Amino acid sequence: MKQATNTILMVRPIGFRMNEETAINNYFQQDISAANTEINRKAQLEFDTFAEKLRDHGVEVIVVSDTNDHDTPDSIFPNNWVSFHDDGTVGLYPMYAENRRTERRQDIIDTLISQGYLVKNTKDYTHYEAQNKFLEGTGSIIIDRANQKAYCALSGRADEGLFKVFCKDFGLKPIVFTSYQQEGDQRLAIYHTNVMMCLGVKLAVICLDTIDDVSERENVVQNLQEDYDDILEITEAQVHQFAGNMLQVKGKQDELYLVMSSSAYRSLTADQIQIIEKSSTIIHSDLETIETCGGGSARCMMAEVFLPKS
Repeated sequence: MKQATNTILMVRPIGFRMNEETAINNYFQQDISAANTEINRKAQLEFDTFAEKLRDHGVEVIVVSDTNDHDTPDSIFPNNWVSFHDDGTVGLYPMYAENRRTERRQDIIDTLISQGYLVKNTKDYTHYEAQNKFLEGTGSIIIDRANQKAYCALSGRADEGLFKVFCKDFGLKPIVFTSYQQEGDQRLAIYHTNVMMCLGVKLAVICLDTIDDVSERENVVQNLQEDYDDILEITEAQVHQFAGNMLQVKGKQDELYLVMSSSAYRSLTADQIQIIEKSSTIIHSDLETIETCGGGSARCMMAEVFLPKS
């Protein structure tokens, strides 16, 4: 089973801004003293430049535009509501913020079908929203497809019981822990696993310092050591520059690329870059507005498409 795909789905924003409903527990978000129209204009420019860089490296990028049908300031992060799997399954996920639930659009899935992708089955977990149980797609879940494992940092957006239901449905071994960030004098749960962890084909990137429980940390390390040639540890300071929010993709001739923001890239040391470049070429792009207002970065913007083609 492959770990990296050549095809990603991205949603171009039309009303991007700081989402007040997600700022409750996304401590990476910050307000910008600019009009929402200007924030959206800058986000669109960052989005377009990023998508073009990926295409220049041979990545298949399917871009769908957001609509004015609903107030969806975070539509630029589609990986939280949908996932596409190589057996033809589509996963639909329960979202913490009410104004994010309208990001789920059947017409986006239909776009993939119209381009020849096969959808054979849907796993719909959205009814758990009525129980206030949430699991925000590949934001909450880091899937190791090759080794049939899944990692999840528990938070208000990642329910342990629901994560284990997901793992049972997809035949994955669940690895559960809690990941924290320092906010003032408090240790608060990091909202999404994918801001502190990334799994590629041979490389795992993780901030172990955010896993405060020693036994949980040891369990994560043991599983990673079983499966990965290189484990790249990043610091909490680098997490705040979105160095954990990376994604490995395939480009021309199936070359592997590790995709990240420019702020993430600038935070890396020369030794860390050397470890990455053993297995991947780095692609980075400026996503400052999206990161500041949205509290998410490069990986959050890309929904991997593993669906088979007819």
